Amino acid sequence: MAEKKIIAVVGATGSQGGGLARAILDDPDGPFALRVLTRSAGSPKTKELAARGAEVVEADLDDEAGLRAAFDGAYGAFVVTNFWAQRTPEEEAARTRAQMELDQAATAARAAKAAGLKHVVWSTLEDTRPHFEHLGSRLPTLLDVYKVPHFDAKGEANAYFTQLGIPTTFLLTTFYYESLLVGQGPHRDENGELVLTNPMGDSVMALVAAEDIGRTAYGIFRAGPTYISRTVGLAGTHATGAELAELFTEALGEHVAYRPLSHDEVRASGAPGADEVANMYQFYAEADAYFTTVRNLDLAREINPQLKPLKEWLHEHKDEIPLT
Repeated sequence: MAEKKIIAVVGATGSQGGGLARAILDDPDGPFALRVLTRSAGSPKTKELAARGAEVVEADLDDEAGLRAAFDGAYGAFVVTNFWAQRTPEEEAARTRAQMELDQAATAARAAKAAGLKHVVWSTLEDTRPHFEHLGSRLPTLLDVYKVPHFDAKGEANAYFTQLGIPTTFLLTTFYYESLLVGQGPHRDENGELVLTNPMGDSVMALVAAEDIGRTAYGIFRAGPTYISRTVGLAGTHATGAELAELFTEALGEHVAYRPLSHDEVRASGAPGADEVANMYQFYAEADAYFTTVRNLDLAREINPQLKPLKEWLHEHKDEIPLT
């Protein structure tokens, strides 16, 4: 039997990398072996992966030498940065979250180049600024230079991989189904009626299960060089706000009305991160034709035959939907 190729997975205990880690382990006759890159080898999730046969290496996206060593001998790597990672006040003061992502992506790119990796799957998003400029949109600037920082920094970081000539697939992710369980799903109004208020108007939204990001990355690695130097957009469902409300109605057995807020109403809500959330939804809404076109459902299903539509996912998770 040929020796298995090692895939080093950044964030193997997280939402995206975890899906890839499980996909590799669930295919014991496949061509790849899993190397878990983690900041805590003693965590329960890491121990669970190790018990299933994964190699575990402690590494940190802020430590280039350590990351380079963790990539050594691997065929490929999955790289993802986490804009929303919990940070100390000192870390917040030292650099913005966008700068953190840029620095970490640059570190990963240099380490991948030095290790001679044959294939990197970089989990990314669009830089929204050119799109807003083209559309002539008016919206707040955040962190001095960004419109949707958690999008824009990842899109800006794409250049690190291309400039170094790293064989990379750029995997464009999107809105997680899981976000519908933590504040982005329906809630009860003052009359007790379930309403969905996501500020999408009549536009179409692209959504995906977090698990499917990793599964799709696995399909990309399995395809060999097919997707190197290409951008692959990912979604499991395209739906309007009204269609999302219908899917919730069916899953919950109770009518869910769609009453979208405006982007300015979201900004004025005072909720944490309201400006960023509103700007993100404005991008989804104004660039929906582009956004859903590059996230081709047929291609995604070809790469990942297990791709889960939202209808099926909601039925599986309906008991987890908070209805307050």
